[in-house]
Amino acid sequence: MKRRSWLMAATGAAAAGAGVGWQWWRSPASAGPVAAARPPADGGPGGFWSLAFEQPDGRRLEMATLFGQPLLLNFWGTWCPPCVKEMPELDRFAREHAGQGWRVLGLAVDSPKAVREFLARSPVSYPIGLAGFEGSELTRKLGNTQSGLPFTVAFDRQGAVAHRKAGATTLEELRIWAQRP
Repeated sequence: MKRRSWLMAATGAAAAGAGVGWQWWRSPASAGPVAAARPPADGGPGGFWSLAFEQPDGRRLEMATLFGQPLLLNFWGTWCPPCVKEMPELDRFAREHAGQGWRVLGLAVDSPKAVREFLARSPVSYPIGLAGFEGSELTRKLGNTQSGLPFTVAFDRQGAVAHRKAGATTLEELRIWAQRP
């Protein structure tokens, strides 16, 4: 009888150990560096993770390089007063949450010249991509049925949409999103 109890306990411990090992192996923390994370072959929501955008300084920004970490994506335009108003709060969020792995990216639905002139007057610490007026179509693919700006999307570490909002956000709202990516 003791042998049977011992055998059942050992089997249970082995099963529990296998479960813990499996969970550890599948967790993002054990996956190694963020660069090892790969976006889905289909590009994920709206094909977003397979896209690339020119930055105002001419460099190219590949969305796949941002995959595997929480990302706050904000579509904006220089001509959009609520967009311009929320940029300092997005900038503050970017600085506050960088240590937790959050990245912030602004995609300008505007002309490159207007964006460069705007950023020369009002720089931000987070990267800006030039989506051009085609960025409106991308916002629709990501759930912006009205195609209005600003439009903000939060992606989790697996590249799935965790939150989205048409209209201006607030720093407090973004902080809540960061607690539940």
